[in-house]
Amino acid sequence: MRPRVVILDYGMGNLRSVARAVERVGGAAQVTDDPGALVDADGLVVPGVGAFGACMRNLAARGLEDPLRAFVAGGRPVFGVCLGMQVLFEGSEEDPEPGLGLLPGKCRKLPSTVKVPHMGWNEVRWLDAHPYTAGIPDGTRFYFVHSYAPDVAPSLTVGVTEHGRPFSAAVARGNLFATQFHPEKSGEPGLALYEAFVREAAS
Repeated sequence: MRPRVVILDYGMGNLRSVARAVERVGGAAQVTDDPGALVDADGLVVPGVGAFGACMRNLAARGLEDPLRAFVAGGRPVFGVCLGMQVLFEGSEEDPEPGLGLLPGKCRKLPSTVKVPHMGWNEVRWLDAHPYTAGIPDGTRFYFVHSYAPDVAPSLTVGVTEHGRPFSAAVARGNLFATQFHPEKSGEPGLALYEAFVREAAS
């Protein structure tokens, strides 16, 4: 049986490309905005493209905040992507709307000394070992599209990237793993991350 991975549909995100990536590495992807679908899912992906405040308001409007928190508390694997990573934090300079607060800290705008949004391929340097990144070389390039990012926090940061300032490109805490880059747009290294996540969901 393939593990059932819910890809959270809150009206923002590249849902189909994430679903295709999850399916390609052995997961049974379900794109849904039904809070009830989270009850017996094996894994959860929180995707996202767009604005922080709109994302949080959409999650609330669809009744997804509490089920998402309950899913995390239940210990099953969760993968946040881009904006879906940012909303796991306490907030963002982009909007006064509070985040989910599942990770400490805020996301800050990238400096005006560089081109914003940060769009394209950039290197990720691993700061800490994590099962998902095992076998992916230090300095591997992943695909980014964003204007805000969380600071580097030693207790959370798995990988760091530099664009105007260093920022957390990958973070982890317990069953939560999240990337500022888009694994589904990052070729084989991105698929390797999803494959490790799906393997964890199956265990």
